Amino acid sequence: MKIVQWLSGLLLCVVASVAAADVLSDIRASQTIRLGYLEASPPFSYEEDGRVMGYSAGLCEAVVEHLRADLGLDRLRIEWVPVTLQDRFDRVEKGGIHMECGNTTWTLSRQKRVEFSLMTFVDGGSVLVRNDTDFFKLEDFQGRRIAVVRGTTTERSLAGELTRRGIQATVIPVDSAEDGLAAVQSGGAEGYASDRLVLIGLALSGQDGVVFRVVDEDFSLEPYALVLPRDERGLRLAVNRALTRIYTNGEIGRIYDRWLGHLGKPGMLLNALYYLQRLPE
Repeated sequence: MKIVQWLSGLLLCVVASVAAADVLSDIRASQTIRLGYLEASPPFSYEEDGRVMGYSAGLCEAVVEHLRADLGLDRLRIEWVPVTLQDRFDRVEKGGIHMECGNTTWTLSRQKRVEFSLMTFVDGGSVLVRNDTDFFKLEDFQGRRIAVVRGTTTERSLAGELTRRGIQATVIPVDSAEDGLAAVQSGGAEGYASDRLVLIGLALSGQDGVVFRVVDEDFSLEPYALVLPRDERGLRLAVNRALTRIYTNGEIGRIYDRWLGHLGKPGMLLNALYYLQRLPE
């Protein structure tokens, strides 16, 4: 009986090991990796003139180059696949993409469905408003309307913070950042809530001469990571190994400067994130 149990356990380990290598085997055989991106989430992930751009996209490109070398391939083609805030996890779960490269917050509840890499950024939730209004903190939205993309961590965090502070504001769910920005521009909402750097990117883009700004406080902590399929330990290890090298060898500084440098140097918290994830081999 013990021998049967031992053989059964050994068989499970072998099956698990094979399953963990499936995605990497697929990537190696096809010499192609499918990366998901958000089409309008600057400065992290967006499309411009037919090219995928942004901090997260650039970081994923660097990760892919390390994967190419580790897999012993002469080339590893990137196939960019557009995703939405609503379907990004489905795409990863169903194998439509191997990795999602946006501004996705790592949460424990989401980890029931997908896996996450090492953290890639840390941000906070805030609110975008028209510059000609007098909204400077969350309490100023008493009796007002705040748009937020439905199903996001920002939606949950905003609702929780409004309740905690006793602020009676109306939360208006929208489907995209563009819809949230349009609501503020048209007066359908006084504010649009999202991650601070995403809001800054939207404010800098401008809309029909309207000037936007971001209020002075954050109401949540948003740790970003790359989204990976669950139970693919080989891929997760390979991606984390690549990120560790990027944080250690200085590549992350060049990626940050290219996409976020105009917003200022990395803060203490982000520098600590990069430093603490220089894991030993």
